[in-house]
Amino acid sequence: MPRIAEVRTPAEPSSPEQRARHLRILGAAARIGADRGLERVQMHEVAKEAGVAIATLYRYFPSKTHLFTAVLAEQIDRFSESIRRPEPAIRPEDAVADVLVQASRQLLRRPALAAAMLQSASTANPSVVADAARVEDTSRDIILRTLAVDEPTPMDVTLVRLLVQCWYGVLQSGLNGRLPIPRMEGDLRIACRLLLAGRSNA
Repeated sequence: MPRIAEVRTPAEPSSPEQRARHLRILGAAARIGADRGLERVQMHEVAKEAGVAIATLYRYFPSKTHLFTAVLAEQIDRFSESIRRPEPAIRPEDAVADVLVQASRQLLRRPALAAAMLQSASTANPSVVADAARVEDTSRDIILRTLAVDEPTPMDVTLVRLLVQCWYGVLQSGLNGRLPIPRMEGDLRIACRLLLAGRSNA
């Protein structure tokens, strides 16, 4: 399990130059993580690949847990921006399943990176790693938007949280080779139909 260095608030980019540097770090981490997996990633190599000082890297990302949770958050943000409105003829829960299957396929194109991101996000404490909450919030918003639930009830939020947790578990089973990809996708579709049947706008 990657170690979280010290409990402190990482720096946030506040200028276009800092944002560009931040994105270079995330891109470098994604490339190295896709090639080596989490355990073999060295922070100094990420800094070198991104063209930043090691102190700059640690200022933004105090640990690999911070770093790869942020990589996942950035990827989910980009995925969220790419989602199209579902066709009216598609049942909302099936539209959510389509979205999760599409996201899963994108993640599984680089399995070592997917494993690094999921391991980091699943062990990250949101009070220490802010991007862990960002991952959860964006995932929830994607599902609620696809369901066309504009004012979610507490039960809606609970059902979506359970679905996201189920999605991570099914993804992990696919990455570990416990589930073949077609069965993984089938399980996701069943989970969407069962868990989302009780939503407020069903």
